[in-house]
Amino acid sequence: MLKGLYTATSGMLAAQYHQDMLANNLANAQTPGYKAEQSVSRAFPTFLMEAQSVSKAGTVQKQGLGSLATAVYLQEQQTNARQGDIQETGNTTDLALLQTGLEENNAVFFAVMTENGIRYTRNGDLQVDSQGRLATAGGHLLQSTEGGPIQVDSEAFSVDESGAVVVAGENRGTIEIVLADDTNELEREGDGLYMLENGELPSAHGNPDIDFSIRQAAIERSNVDTAASMNAMLSAYRLFEANQKVVQAYDQSMDKAVNEVGRLT
Repeated sequence: MLKGLYTATSGMLAAQYHQDMLANNLANAQTPGYKAEQSVSRAFPTFLMEAQSVSKAGTVQKQGLGSLATAVYLQEQQTNARQGDIQETGNTTDLALLQTGLEENNAVFFAVMTENGIRYTRNGDLQVDSQGRLATAGGHLLQSTEGGPIQVDSEAFSVDESGAVVVAGENRGTIEIVLADDTNELEREGDGLYMLENGELPSAHGNPDIDFSIRQAAIERSNVDTAASMNAMLSAYRLFEANQKVVQAYDQSMDKAVNEVGRLT
């Protein structure tokens, strides 16, 4: 009897996590360069029905684990790496990163230096800090291909499609662009930043298989589909409500089993 209760509870939890993810997407719908998250909910993996055990003879045998729980769970949250729409702003400090011809989970990023090391972002809403360096709105310094920040001194600079920064005819370096072969391997840190747990992402410059460009005076908008997200939130709410009613029904049944079954009238 309790198996159904556990199944309904797992459905409620999955719906709640999914709704939290959708709410975060909607909250960042106007954040430049934000990449929407999408969840994958699955039944308990059937391959866990069997376990491998080694016999005395050294051979590998499969041993059953017993009955399989009928629960559902949120297996993972993935990043939607699809290119966002480009919006012209007219601000020289705004840079939009464009990518074409990449695989579904591939994406290119700006590299920035934070107090915790190198991080990656698609948010090109930049500014010139008090020392004349290009930085994000959060103060993280944009990195060059040579390593280190890019000195522009003022907003009177230009950036070509390859990322070369020019001030009064002088080349001040090239903006570093890196490639993530699988965006799901990146960990979100907030403020539009991503990190790679081990090592650093490779540079996209000089790679003939990668087609990217930078557009100055423009930003990449979030790729969140607000209408679809609102519909998905309603579906998640209905799923939560349906499983909640199942839990209430089990609660009433158990109440009767405890307090009424066997009672002498």
